[in-house]
Amino acid sequence: MIDQKTLVLASGSVYRRRLLERLTLPFECDPPDIDEARWEQEDARTMASRLAREKGAAVATRWPQALVLSSDQTAALGDAVLNKPGDRETALAQLRGCSGRSVDFHTAVALTTNGSLHSEAVVHTEVRFRTLTEHELARYVDIDQPFDCAGSFRWEGIGICLFEGLRSEDPTALEGLPLIRVAAMLRSVGVNPLQPGR
Repeated sequence: MIDQKTLVLASGSVYRRRLLERLTLPFECDPPDIDEARWEQEDARTMASRLAREKGAAVATRWPQALVLSSDQTAALGDAVLNKPGDRETALAQLRGCSGRSVDFHTAVALTTNGSLHSEAVVHTEVRFRTLTEHELARYVDIDQPFDCAGSFRWEGIGICLFEGLRSEDPTALEGLPLIRVAAMLRSVGVNPLQPGR
């Protein structure tokens, strides 16, 4: 067990911050400044895992005594990694490619303590898209404007209407932070949101 310390979320993501707030633990946010480019021949799962570790390591240099929680998510359509679209046309193109197919999301999380990696995990989510019309795609993108989301959707909003189904051991992973795994990691270092004094 590790003495309770400051918890730091190595992220500037509003989505991850909102998710971690669900555990009702006090924490700080510190966005990492790393190169998130994909390495040559790197698959989506390996990329997510590497970037989660690198984010944690970068922030741990500024918070050497803290519990640093870091995460990364990649989306893969076959062998292609889907990046954040950035604009409407790219989002539409990504969603056209996903229509009637399955997309694999890999959400990695890492916990760094005393500057060293303590534990890590990758949660897989399979999302099965309906066959979508051009009207549905355009209407969805105009409503949600998911330009900062890998895969070009927000499942916590109207994006749920794009799906035929999904499969995951931790549904919060699809939003960017697998809280079941996060809670287990924190318990392993003596931080339990359900215990007094935490």
